Amino acid sequence: MEKDQIIYQSTRSGHLTATASEAILQGIAPDGGLYVPDHFPEYTDSFEHLANQSYQQVALKIMSMLLTDFTEEELKHCISCAYDSKFDIPQITRLKEAGGAWYLELFHGATIAFKDMALSILPHLMTTAAKKNGVTDEIVILTATSGDTGKAAMAGFADVPGTRIIVFYPKGGVSTIQEKQMVTQPGENVHVVGIRGNFDDAQTAVKKIFADKAIQERMEKSGKRFSSANSINIGRLVPQIVYYFYAYGQLVKEGKIPAGFRINICVPTGNFGNLLAAFYAKMMGLPVENLICASNENRVLTDFFHTGEYNRNREFKLTSSPSMDILVSSNLERLIYESADLHTQMTSTFMDQLSKEGSYQISEEMRADMKEYGFYAYYATEKQTAEEIRRVWQESGYVIDPHTAVASSVYHRYRNEIEDQEKTLVVSTASPYKFVRSVVTAIRPELAQKGEAQLSDDQLIDMLHEISGVGIPKAILEVQHALIRHDTVVDVPDMEGEVAKWLGL
Repeated sequence: MEKDQIIYQSTRSGHLTATASEAILQGIAPDGGLYVPDHFPEYTDSFEHLANQSYQQVALKIMSMLLTDFTEEELKHCISCAYDSKFDIPQITRLKEAGGAWYLELFHGATIAFKDMALSILPHLMTTAAKKNGVTDEIVILTATSGDTGKAAMAGFADVPGTRIIVFYPKGGVSTIQEKQMVTQPGENVHVVGIRGNFDDAQTAVKKIFADKAIQERMEKSGKRFSSANSINIGRLVPQIVYYFYAYGQLVKEGKIPAGFRINICVPTGNFGNLLAAFYAKMMGLPVENLICASNENRVLTDFFHTGEYNRNREFKLTSSPSMDILVSSNLERLIYESADLHTQMTSTFMDQLSKEGSYQISEEMRADMKEYGFYAYYATEKQTAEEIRRVWQESGYVIDPHTAVASSVYHRYRNEIEDQEKTLVVSTASPYKFVRSVVTAIRPELAQKGEAQLSDDQLIDMLHEISGVGIPKAILEVQHALIRHDTVVDVPDMEGEVAKWLGL
């Protein structure tokens, strides 16, 4: 049987196309658009068969369907290099039933956040793609992070031959553990830079650097090329589709649902990549009913799904779930493209309006399409997030981080309002140890009254260990006394200059 070939095209120009390997190397299309598959391949294997597959086997199946110019041998090599002993459980991810939901734990990798699920494999996909396309340039990964992508990307790319990686993060806008994980990262090819601004500032500046023709020319002359480790890169997004198929198979295997039974998926999201991956899984044939978008107090996505207006012109709030502190959700562009009936000019117009005016309004037809796709959106306040951490722990003894708590709170509100009792996956995106101060004070609010600020992170880590009964992750132990290697902080207008300086351009 001939393999179904997938071509990738820009959301903003239909004539800009690429193979999977070319799209991964570029990261972002030349016109600033995001690469999307020209059609969705259909998953045709039985779900009973899926239930008996290992994570690596599911990854090979799903990635072969979407990355069609990679050979089976190439993908097997990438998968075996990625999903190995770096993860602390052999099944890579697992399900935990607690508090009336099924939590999909995606934090068992090297940096204890869900970004490991894709960023463990992206360096291998990228170096393989370079060989396939005869690229000998040094690949420079340029990435903005709201907290987790940066560390996971650096862990994946550190000392990988033929690559360098530069990560920008909002100084003061990530948790103490997140920052320490980044600034202690070893690797001769790694550079970490704090910015005086928020994640949206960093992400916007990174996109401008990608589009800057002058710096591109200087890069070419010095034998370098930019690519991205953010989920704007299709090589980041495709591996995220895998765990939704795997999780569904595990629900079938454990007898929690019959094969073919439809489930809901609730995702805490800021940049929309993780929820978009669930949507892509649904488009490929995974039996998914509703896709629940969970936001924190930066509720731009909730407002968008309720009104059809995307408006970033609002106060930016620092919350206990910093990886979701985002007002420009880059991956939403891919959903806009789908709901605009693959209309590149319409998508481009919306994105131009967002860039220039800070907002755009989609049509009623597009809103109807999104409703038809099964999207629902709610948000959780800081108070509700803390209350949910405490409720789940009190009722089940299970400890969740603030991002997972946002999704859990939103899911229970959804279930009460919609009266939908379908099995639901609540995506658990990070270990509670990564946000130890917020978690411990949510479970023991009396600490805040007694001055929890006086407690050190190490003391809080020990307290969480006592509360949860879960061993302290290796990733936490490694950074507790690690050497600070990166201390550069710049203003947003100076980001491009810092890139040029570090690369010697």
